Amino acid sequence: MTTQPNDASVATTGPRPLRIWPALVLLALVGAAKAAPYLVTELSPRVITFVVFAPLVAGAGLLLWWMLASRATMRERVLGPLGVVLIAAGAYALLDPSIKGMGFLFFVMPPGVAATGLALVCLSRARPAVRGWGAIGAAILGFATWDLARNDGIWGDFKTALHWRWEPTAEERFLAGLTQDRAAPSRAEVITDEMIDQSPWPEFRGPKRDGAVPGVVIDTDWQAHPPKELWRRKVGPGWSSFSVAGHSLFTQEQRGNVEVVACYDADTGAERWIHESPARFWESVAGAGPRATPTLKKGRLFAVGATGLVHCLNPSDGTEIWQRDLAKDAERQPLMWGFASSPLVVDDVVIAYAGGADDKGVFAYDIETGKPRWSVAAGDHSYSSPHRANIGGRDLVLMLTNEGLTAIDPATGKNAWTYEWKYEGYRVIQPAVFEESGILLGTGMGSGTRRVDVTVAADSPDIKDRWTSTEIKPDFNDYVVHKGCLYGFDHNIFSCIDLETGKRHWKKGRYGNGQVLLLPDADQLLVLAETGDVVVVRADPKSLEELARTKVLNDKTWNHPVLVGNRLYVRNGEEAACLELPLAAPAVRESQ
Repeated sequence: MTTQPNDASVATTGPRPLRIWPALVLLALVGAAKAAPYLVTELSPRVITFVVFAPLVAGAGLLLWWMLASRATMRERVLGPLGVVLIAAGAYALLDPSIKGMGFLFFVMPPGVAATGLALVCLSRARPAVRGWGAIGAAILGFATWDLARNDGIWGDFKTALHWRWEPTAEERFLAGLTQDRAAPSRAEVITDEMIDQSPWPEFRGPKRDGAVPGVVIDTDWQAHPPKELWRRKVGPGWSSFSVAGHSLFTQEQRGNVEVVACYDADTGAERWIHESPARFWESVAGAGPRATPTLKKGRLFAVGATGLVHCLNPSDGTEIWQRDLAKDAERQPLMWGFASSPLVVDDVVIAYAGGADDKGVFAYDIETGKPRWSVAAGDHSYSSPHRANIGGRDLVLMLTNEGLTAIDPATGKNAWTYEWKYEGYRVIQPAVFEESGILLGTGMGSGTRRVDVTVAADSPDIKDRWTSTEIKPDFNDYVVHKGCLYGFDHNIFSCIDLETGKRHWKKGRYGNGQVLLLPDADQLLVLAETGDVVVVRADPKSLEELARTKVLNDKTWNHPVLVGNRLYVRNGEEAACLELPLAAPAVRESQ
């Protein structure tokens, strides 16, 4: 008599299928991390942490599931996870430097984990050998493919600028063309004290650091009177803006392993002179180059590099008068995104933010010798710049940091008063002072903007919180104040906020992480969008109305624009340009 096998005995003779539901949950976690920046209405530190670290958690969970709870054979449980770890480690070792570090978690981990997990799910009923080698092959595809790529930075909406790693970078192309550019140097220009004193744009965001350009009204009929491009040129990477004196522009950029303070002819864009320092700063989000804008004052040019070098230069020819090193003076390493604060000159000192421990937060150097005059505590990190203001009849320097707002007496370096509003993310934008006592403090990533009112009686400040609004959360995009309204970016959407209540009037302008200037005599706003578009907007709390628009720059643009009369100077990390704008009223300076 022949015995027939039952169903149970047949089932045990074939490969045992994997238990796949835990893997599906982990794959869903990876998918949620990649989709999160596009699904949430606003980015916050929690969202960013989730985006970066969720794939790492999912990867660790996938390996544990494979080894302990997948029903895989013992050989698969040992060799499979070990092979994936070795592949990931090998891929990391061969990555372009622009994708290592946090870039590995952001770029490489999600597809590597997803490819490995999907292979195991799809092959869950296959023979163990097919299943194991299939997962190994998928891991190679998911992890090692990134060894062919280079990351040239991240846009404000987390869009990445990926290229083949063998393609020359914009900086390399720029450096290759420098010999030809220098074949016809521009004429020299002697920059006098009078030219600097009369400059409408001697420092970051203008003479009051408020982004306001009085005396200019733009003719917005660009069909009949379009802007005229006067020049365009390649520049090295960096997020500095321009300062202006006479017919000269001053900015900072990276050129290979050399950090440069550069002077260009404002009429032609030709290079006049450069001052070079052996320094290079790079990080994976914004790339290479200095962040701060040079300052013109007292017949001199002051610049702070991303690694902390402070220069005092002759603005006529770039010769060095003195140099300091903030990193050494403050006994600290450069901040995560470099030293980014533009120097401020008050009377006979140049003031720079360092963020060192104890009393080494803000330094003041003698403008003649460069020797430290004073230093004072002010948080341990900030990308905002020192800001001069008169509050309660007293001349003060305001410094916005992770600790809050510090008011400093520029003559003595003593702390006049402190307003505590701690935030362990990053603060970048300038405090906005208005109506004598009102101060706006902007904080991105979910914390929003706060208005405080400061009154001073007998040197004793009375600081009151007026409102805190999460309806405008400026990231690194400065705002402007006009006729009872604040105009700026709620992360990457342009918005208008009521100064009395903090309530939003509108939120409509899709300009990415751009920058804005105010033309108060025209009730106009000039927006430089992240995409390089120049947009003229009516400053009106009722609605957003675009008046004119044109494309100027061709890549990610975070730098602040500069408007001097009818000339608009713009730049990003690859190129700079000058537009002659049509005016509807006399300007401070017409083109010659």
